[in-house]
Amino acid sequence: MKLLQTTVLLGLSGLLALPVNAAFLEDSLTRLELRNFYFNRDFRQSGAAQSKADEWAQGIRLDWQSGYTPGRFGVGLDAIGLLGIKLDSSPDRTGTGLLKADRSEGRAMDEYAQLGLTAKLRLDEHVLRLGTLLPQLPLAMHNDSRLLPQTFRGGWLQAKGSDALSFDLGRFDAINLRDSSDHQRMRPVQGGARNVSVRGKPDSNAFDFAGVSYRFNPGTRASYHYGELDGIYRQHYLTLNHSRTLGTGRLSADLRYADASNAGRSNIDNRMTSLALAWQTGMQRFGASYQQMNGRTGFAYLNGTDPFLIHLVQINDFANRDERSWQLRHDYSFANLGLPGLSLMNRYTHGDNIKLASGRGSEWERNTDLAYTVQNGPLKNLSVRWRNATYRSSFASDLDENRLIVGYVVSF
Repeated sequence: MKLLQTTVLLGLSGLLALPVNAAFLEDSLTRLELRNFYFNRDFRQSGAAQSKADEWAQGIRLDWQSGYTPGRFGVGLDAIGLLGIKLDSSPDRTGTGLLKADRSEGRAMDEYAQLGLTAKLRLDEHVLRLGTLLPQLPLAMHNDSRLLPQTFRGGWLQAKGSDALSFDLGRFDAINLRDSSDHQRMRPVQGGARNVSVRGKPDSNAFDFAGVSYRFNPGTRASYHYGELDGIYRQHYLTLNHSRTLGTGRLSADLRYADASNAGRSNIDNRMTSLALAWQTGMQRFGASYQQMNGRTGFAYLNGTDPFLIHLVQINDFANRDERSWQLRHDYSFANLGLPGLSLMNRYTHGDNIKLASGRGSEWERNTDLAYTVQNGPLKNLSVRWRNATYRSSFASDLDENRLIVGYVVSF
């Protein structure tokens, strides 16, 4: 960790010592995102210590990305500023993931903030990033489902062998959760029906990864990634995506396979297989998918991140031990009805065969997502989204949830 911090500081110091040039500034991008978020989750448990999680907050995210200094070898700098502001909360309804908690008082803090810096080193089309990272890798998907995004700290090399071939290589040494402003050590998801346990120290400050992706043609792409949370688990992840025009629409397929095992201090043993098919015709999209878990534990991934699963939905991910799940989904765009920017999504996901201490369990979740984005005029890019979910389980708490999100994005 100290070596990485020193490297980042040296990189930034060298960058600041360089003379400012036109490409570095003129190629820079600035993006401001405002996100107003109301979250309500009803635990459907009368008489419980906490019957619901209900909070309202305002998020502000400012991204600045520089260009590169000229020449074959270029240097750049990215910065991200995050601010979360409490609008409504109380100690008896915290825990939405929107706000940072004050552990001593058991209430949400009035505000929390984070500043992240990333040094960029480019050689031809190969880019090394050091500092704050927001990866979207099968092994590490940063979570952006609440007020502010979750981030990593580390180094990440993205290299290109050709227009069709690309590589990833890197290490993360810390994680910053979506409702935190502090870096923490990384640990796997545990609890529930996962059956995951870790002996001794439950976390690690080293997640190493490598991957390769290849595009065979515009409609077919495959990738392989390997990752290891030092001393806890290692994972292999294979993906294959294919799409083609068929008749009046387009058919797409998404095949995934992951294999995770113990790397020293855990009992992790999981194999995940999934297949999703979708048919796009006109303004409608129909989808069906199947996901299956095998092994002595549920799916392994870093706590606080999004697992790269086709059944990661609003509340659940259907990735418990031995779980088999299927999903039906329908998306509709209202553009042909004279309402561009308006969309509706409905899906139903059902899981069963979950291994429990007392036998087998099942669960299901229904989601509705209604969104509208203003297409032009002074309010262009203003968006409103309502997300509704119903979750029922034979072994966990039933949940009803609503999220109302008003966003605005402007680029400079």
